[in-house]
Amino acid sequence: MNKEIKWIPFDIIEQIMIQLLVKYGVPQNDAKIVSEVLITADQLGIDSHGVNRLKPIYLDRIREGILNPITKIEVVKDKAATAVIDGNNGMGHVIAKFAMQKAIDKAKIYGLGMVAVRNSTHYGIAGYYSLMATQENMIGITGTNARPSIAPTFGVENMMGTNPMTFGIPTDEDFPFLLDCATSVTQRGKIEIYAREKKDVPLGWVIDEQGNSKTDSVEILDDLIKGKAALTPLGGIGEETGGYKGYGYALVVEILSAALQSGAFMKMLLGFKDGQKVPYPLGHFFIAIDVDAFNDVDEFKKITGDILREIRASKKAPGHNQIFTPGEKEYIKMTERIGKGVPFNSDLLKEFHALCVDSQLDEKLVKAYL
Repeated sequence: MNKEIKWIPFDIIEQIMIQLLVKYGVPQNDAKIVSEVLITADQLGIDSHGVNRLKPIYLDRIREGILNPITKIEVVKDKAATAVIDGNNGMGHVIAKFAMQKAIDKAKIYGLGMVAVRNSTHYGIAGYYSLMATQENMIGITGTNARPSIAPTFGVENMMGTNPMTFGIPTDEDFPFLLDCATSVTQRGKIEIYAREKKDVPLGWVIDEQGNSKTDSVEILDDLIKGKAALTPLGGIGEETGGYKGYGYALVVEILSAALQSGAFMKMLLGFKDGQKVPYPLGHFFIAIDVDAFNDVDEFKKITGDILREIRASKKAPGHNQIFTPGEKEYIKMTERIGKGVPFNSDLLKEFHALCVDSQLDEKLVKAYL
């Protein structure tokens, strides 16, 4: 990360983001939801999906007319334990929070709840919605498709999105189990960070049209849009290191994010039609599983905790003194950042300052923190 770091308190940057979103036409309550999801990413140390995405992924798309600032959620089908929702290209965070809450409400009655969503937009970190379920002593699962960026095994064309499949599980520890990762070796947001810092990405993350690794982060971002580069699936290039596994999981997420709700998929999500920018009509799915429907909650949480503790206590590799379990690093990062806030490098600081000046935000607030 850029050495010139300025830390801005979470409550201040959240206040700034809410004001900016409202200036762009997002209703106040919806702006709070969007800001909370972005802030949560930075609190957990997932900077690739934090406040740095406010302008390029949300504000710019609102300005370009391909993201609706006013979210109109339509419940297309509503059965006992399931539902289908149309987000009408509104704010993905608002749509996703509504959908996961609906899945949780159904799980409270039936033990399980699942909601499929079509015509949504980028919803931030998937883990936010899985954590909603863990707070209710439930297992939370969510996935989403995205604009094409992953090449299938033995292919070089970007066909599937980074397609995260995320699990949140309550435990008896201070933090829940949280596995939130793409089905590619890396994801676009991390490459964006490398590009901001003018760093090359590691070999094996991205391939060109000849199947060779690409490392120039700035060039990669451009080539991904042009279809001249593709991310590799989890496991990497070919089959020897298990790339077919990541490819398979990416396809599972693509199918569940589109086929259950007659949603868009793969090349339909490029964001262009006849040379013009159009919405990215993403699909999501949300599953909530009520632990109490299967076992005593405390017993479940203790067994889960025991499993994680045994993993961490197992023999360490030479040169390593700690084994982490999913969600642990995020918890550590959160405790470290509580009194510090969001890290801003000089480029991000300039970007936010320009946004605030252009939107005529409170001048004292801007001068004090940006």
